[in-house]
Amino acid sequence: MEKVVIIGSGCAGLTAALYTARANLRPLVLTGRHPGGLLTTTTVVENYPGFPEGVDGYELMTRLQKQAERFGAQVKFGTVEAVDLSRQPFGLTVDGEPVTAETIIIATGASHRHLGLESRAQAGEQGRHLLRHV
Repeated sequence: MEKVVIIGSGCAGLTAALYTARANLRPLVLTGRHPGGLLTTTTVVENYPGFPEGVDGYELMTRLQKQAERFGAQVKFGTVEAVDLSRQPFGLTVDGEPVTAETIIIATGASHRHLGLESRAQAGEQGRHLLRHV
C-alpha cells in the first residue's frame, strides 16, 4: 500500500511530490499520458519563479522531477483508469493493475481542447499551425 499517490506529473503534481517526499512519505507519482504535463511542449516559460531569463518547459519539468526523486518520490508511467473513494484505503486501477493508497492527490492539470473544425482535419498539421496564429 502506498502512503501517497499523486495523479499527474505537471507542475502541481511534481510540487506535491517534492513536499510529500521531503516529509518522508515516499509518494508515487502517476504520469498519465503526458509525463511532465503541457509545459513539456512549451519552448520558453517566462513566468516561473527563479528563472529570470525564462526556461525551456521540458527542461523545467525534467528538473522538477529529478528534484522530487532526489527526496524519495517514485515516478511511474501509468494511466489511472478508475478510483474508488468510497472506502479507505482508497483503491485505484492503474493500467489494469490495482493500487491502494492512504492519500490521493489529484493534480491532473489541463489539456488542449480542439475546435473540431472540418477544415483543420483536412489541413492536418498545417491546420494546427494556422489555428494557433488566427
